[in-house]
Amino acid sequence: MASSQNRTLTALVIFQNFLYPVMFRSVHVYRTEGGKEEMEEREYLFHETSNFEETGFAPVITLHKFDVSAQFVGIENGVWKCMFVYDSGRHQSTSTNASPEWLSFAENPKMDFIPTLANDLRAISELALNVEFRDSSGRSSTEESGGNNIKSNQPDVKRRVPFLDLNSLPYSDSDIEENDQNASENKKRRAATKDIARLALEDLAKYFDLPIVEASKSLKVGLTVLKKKCREFGIPRWPHRKIKSLDSLIHDLQEEMQRQQEEDELAAIAVEERKRRIEYERESIEKKPFMDIQKETKKFRQDIFKRRYKARVLENQCRT
Repeated sequence: MASSQNRTLTALVIFQNFLYPVMFRSVHVYRTEGGKEEMEEREYLFHETSNFEETGFAPVITLHKFDVSAQFVGIENGVWKCMFVYDSGRHQSTSTNASPEWLSFAENPKMDFIPTLANDLRAISELALNVEFRDSSGRSSTEESGGNNIKSNQPDVKRRVPFLDLNSLPYSDSDIEENDQNASENKKRRAATKDIARLALEDLAKYFDLPIVEASKSLKVGLTVLKKKCREFGIPRWPHRKIKSLDSLIHDLQEEMQRQQEEDELAAIAVEERKRRIEYERESIEKKPFMDIQKETKKFRQDIFKRRYKARVLENQCRT
């Protein structure tokens, strides 16, 4: 195995055991000077009242083929739930600000007791700082020389590859272009950087019933920033349409239940049960926005569309 001085961290994925929340596992991918990749898996115990400790490095998650590019925050691998992903190969954001508090050195000084994980997290943080420095102070040599071909001492920002989080499926072109003209209007009302970093999935879920542009205004963040946060949480598409569709079904079932209560009590109970299932499905999508609407619900929704269409046709025939 190559020494730590001769290899570079290219990926880090951290999992938490949802049966034993104090148990964590990490998968580290390093590239050696010869271009070869080495994958290491480690296990840690995060004690509340004592120091953290590393308990072993026998493969569990990587016992079979492990694809780093398929990992995103929220995905489950057996009893292990993904909590953090860094993958330089996907050019995703290198910032650790969006990671849970227990990964923060400022919030959790006990991280120093597990240097095999802490050192790699520090390397990611340093890389993020370098990127922020280049964003804030870097200018092209053309700007420095007033158009002359004189080399500048500033970092060459032109060579910087934009960091995109591809933890999930990319947005369609229509989503990217959607209301981009409103981006300039939101710049003056954006939230502070530290507030953006603290945004959790629960904060986003409050606005799932709004279009993404309106949600970004309510959260006081730019549209691009909000989409980036969505990808950090493994949200492939803003779930506004799914939520509104389910809300419409719930509203229709509520009206149907009230009508059936006067005519057929058993039918009313069946309608109420379906309404309860759809409400539960809506709550599940709020917690896991990457979930799709169930096939049974889609079929029921299609049946409603057909009935409405037939009713409109019949109404038009009666008028003529």
